[in-house]
Amino acid sequence: MTTSSQPVAKPGPEGPADAPGLSEAKRRALLDSREFKHLVASRWRVSLVLTGLLFVLYYGYIMLIAANRALLSRRIGEVTTLGIPLGAAVIVGAWLLTAAYVVWANRYFDGEAARLRRQAGHQ
Repeated sequence: MTTSSQPVAKPGPEGPADAPGLSEAKRRALLDSREFKHLVASRWRVSLVLTGLLFVLYYGYIMLIAANRALLSRRIGEVTTLGIPLGAAVIVGAWLLTAAYVVWANRYFDGEAARLRRQAGHQ
């Protein structure tokens, strides 16, 4: 039971009646296109490379702690050890990898996705 006085849109063959969308044939053609598959593959490549780098960054730090605790225990100031700035560098590195993905997505992925949507006739 709805309390709204507006009628509920009934779905049609292309989706809700008030939302323009792609027909099933256009949607299938877009999903099967070489350009769309290339876009998806490039997103996966970038994601996997950045994930791998993040993995190396984090687990490299953890492995360094496990393998050479004496190195990270060296004092580089009155009270600071080498492990503190290296840990901070891991966090900053994660931010930089996130920023790299955002820049890539804004410069390449979003534009290509929008172009493919326009090409398929979706507003």
